Amino acid sequence: MIDRSLSDPDLYGTIRVVSASATHVGHVRATNEDSILDVPPIFLVADGMGGHNAGEVASAIVVEEFEKLTLQENVTVEQLGDALRSAAVRIGELSGESTLGAGTTVAAAATMVLDGVGYWVVLNLGDSRVYRLSGEIFEQVSVDHSVVQELMDRGDISAEQAKVHPYRHMVTRALGAGPESDPDYWLIPAENGDRMLICSDGLTGEVDDDAIERMLRSPADVRTVCGDLVTRALDAGGHDNVSVVVVEAVEVVGQSLTSENTAGNETTSPDSAELEVDEDTLPRGISEDGTGR
Repeated sequence: MIDRSLSDPDLYGTIRVVSASATHVGHVRATNEDSILDVPPIFLVADGMGGHNAGEVASAIVVEEFEKLTLQENVTVEQLGDALRSAAVRIGELSGESTLGAGTTVAAAATMVLDGVGYWVVLNLGDSRVYRLSGEIFEQVSVDHSVVQELMDRGDISAEQAKVHPYRHMVTRALGAGPESDPDYWLIPAENGDRMLICSDGLTGEVDDDAIERMLRSPADVRTVCGDLVTRALDAGGHDNVSVVVVEAVEVVGQSLTSENTAGNETTSPDSAELEVDEDTLPRGISEDGTGR
């Protein structure tokens, strides 16, 4: 169980936000290898992978490095890149059988100010995702770095086939595991009422985008939405660790206030279930025990 209450929302540069997060081990895994950062101006989910306890170590390192940036009001793309590189170095220095094959995905949304205008800066590495709800727009901002995404891009399989493909848990980029570790970045102007969802594939592997959109559009506060998302994933099977962060832009300077959400920043977790490990998120070329294929 994680229960960490943070300070009330405040004005961070040009964006005032409220956020909440939730994580659950799921119904199958023995341990939770996901790590969450839910501290303005950074909102992040890291989904660890590797043999033994490697995944939870790698994802925790990512949070530790990015957490150093939460002492300031906003971030820059350069700072995010520096934090990612620092985490990569530390993960690469892990040695010994207990951390064999350590690696992690990283998905994040952070607030940024450019020429006095508030932006979301989104970072992605792996198959954890960032979604954006803004007015009538609902979109997956990030693009999965995965084998099935490559197959879909080539037209070899459909989105429905990707859900059951035997390589659906194999990522093509990850931090500390696999041949590639270059992230993708997006810079998006922030709007009052925007909701950003950062999540591990434990959510998207169980819940389709239509259901995710409906829950994000709920008038409920972000804390309730987080709980509903995790519960929906657990009810659908909960085959993987499930982690979500929902961030709402309450006020963007220069725009009229459109949201009165006052849930604040909070990390919550339903009761954990200690069951056997089944499926895993794997980097291409790395097996479940952390050894090369």
